[in-house]
Amino acid sequence: MSRIYPGSPPVTALDGVSFAVAAGELVTVVGPSGSGKTTLLHLAGTLDRPSAGRVRVTGLNVAGLSDRMLAGLRAASIGFVFQQFFLAEHATALGNVADGLLYAGVPAAERRERAAWALERVGLGHKLAARPTQLSGGERQRVAIARALAGEPAIVLADEPTGNLDSATGAALLDLLEELNAAGTTIVVVTHDGAVAARMRRRIEMLDGRVITDTGADTGTAAGGFQHVRGGTS
Repeated sequence: MSRIYPGSPPVTALDGVSFAVAAGELVTVVGPSGSGKTTLLHLAGTLDRPSAGRVRVTGLNVAGLSDRMLAGLRAASIGFVFQQFFLAEHATALGNVADGLLYAGVPAAERRERAAWALERVGLGHKLAARPTQLSGGERQRVAIARALAGEPAIVLADEPTGNLDSATGAALLDLLEELNAAGTTIVVVTHDGAVAARMRRRIEMLDGRVITDTGADTGTAAGGFQHVRGGTS
């Protein structure tokens, strides 16, 4: 797939990228700023569409889905963790996590129940009523992770998740991602941090919009886009 942004001249963010991710993998995408890592993650998460080529997520060809169907796919199957926490300052930790389930059509009572479970899962069961301004940076990032986990997604996509954290908090966050992966969640982490990348089992290295190294290229998975099918490779 490729992604070209219009302009004078046009900017090629991705140039003929092709790879597959199998169910249950723990993958890092690395490269310098401007290499196309975040664009790749946005395409994998259906937040953007490719200019050419195709993306398949959970076996579905993204090109054939309406915006509403894409929103449903994201709500049901994909959890996002960004470097910026994107928390509503006026809402509690519980409210921030519960609101993330709105697009999944989860009833209000169940949203709160699942939000409380997710916050307990990340060690914040005692902070349900706290607002973001009352939380440390590490705690806010854990709220963001809880929001991603509340829907029990098959896939978690993380864009520089440790970028705003100190080393100890960042290491704890990576421990949590590894725990989730051990429980069966597919994890893809975009980073430029070598220490973060070293903890992932598969490494995809990008430069100037192209994949230049992929340690999982010989796993036998089919080329052609980001793919995930529960229970096996795709």
